[in-house]
Amino acid sequence: MKTKIALLSVLAVPLMAAVPMASSARAATPYVIDVVMPLTGGAAFLGKGEQRSLQLAEKGVNASGGIDGDPLQLVFHDDESNPQTSVLLTSPLVAKKPAVILGSSLVASCRAMAPLMDNGPVEYCFSPGIHPAAGSYVFSASPSTTSLLEVAEHFFHARGWTKVAVITSTDATGQDADRGIRAAFEAPGTGETIVDWQHFNPTDVSVTAQMTHIQASGAQAVIAWSTGTPFATLLRGAHDVGLTIPMLTTSGNLTYAQMNDYQPFMSKQLYFPAFPWVSPDQVRDRDVKRAVAAYIDAFKASGIRPDVGQSLAWDATLLVVDALRHLGPNATATQIRDYLAATGTTHAFVGIYGKYDFKTVPQRGLDVSAVEIARWVPEKTAWVSESQPGGTL
Repeated sequence: MKTKIALLSVLAVPLMAAVPMASSARAATPYVIDVVMPLTGGAAFLGKGEQRSLQLAEKGVNASGGIDGDPLQLVFHDDESNPQTSVLLTSPLVAKKPAVILGSSLVASCRAMAPLMDNGPVEYCFSPGIHPAAGSYVFSASPSTTSLLEVAEHFFHARGWTKVAVITSTDATGQDADRGIRAAFEAPGTGETIVDWQHFNPTDVSVTAQMTHIQASGAQAVIAWSTGTPFATLLRGAHDVGLTIPMLTTSGNLTYAQMNDYQPFMSKQLYFPAFPWVSPDQVRDRDVKRAVAAYIDAFKASGIRPDVGQSLAWDATLLVVDALRHLGPNATATQIRDYLAATGTTHAFVGIYGKYDFKTVPQRGLDVSAVEIARWVPEKTAWVSESQPGGTL
């Protein structure tokens, strides 16, 4: 089985002279992939980062030969962070019978789009918070939120944080977190007790009452699970009531912009489920380390220090390109689905999240072994790994 380093090397080494874009005997016809993503609205902080990542991936793919000599062309459609808009945009795209569609970025949007893919095309969602059925045409980026919270439980257990408080949003992201937290922290034999469970609306401007309740609960740590602006509301609420216990949040907040903007009211013990690309100097596996280094190098020319906004779309897009390069531009949705499903068995793929195995983890290829816990260290303006993969110390 031949190992590929996720096509990332095409971005680190100029190959335009070595591999022509297309035969001079014919004009190149772009291979178009439509991308539905939030370029405006509440999730634009994710969508904009993912768009830049996709543009750099597209550039690197085309510099190394494109798809069978034809250039890759990504066409972006702004769903405005709204699931209804995601469906309105996706329906006419599906009607054109493409083999694959990329996006969107939010749990609710991907859930809304998924029924349209029952018979294809392949949809590669950039959110880890959906859980597609094995064998379906829907794939999900990153280890799942179930894996993230399972690793969090292992870390809490190792640290002796047995009394846990929870605050989650009432939207689809929070509902998915509630399910994952119950599965991870309320399973028999885990050793933790959830001493307080609070909810808030993502549009709330204050959570002082909820944080006051958590402070009085005797909790040793709190899971504060929401992304973007609502997470800022959680941090402010904790700061305002003087809540200083360790706080764990979703990997969706692994952004440098947020860490900078929220510094005045940041928790001093802020932890995240994290991945190899988060702390590149601490990556142990040589192949993954090389993939991460090439990924980071791809952004250097643009002066970008990539974070979660860039990462979620990266491996997903290159996995699709890998399939198309092996199957050809006329590949059907079923052929692409089946090729992706065989990754880790008939062929290998190493990306910035680790080594993929879709047989073991259908529709995703990644499990708890790709997840560790990292802490934000303001003095270093970086995340530092605090655990081994899987959450053990």
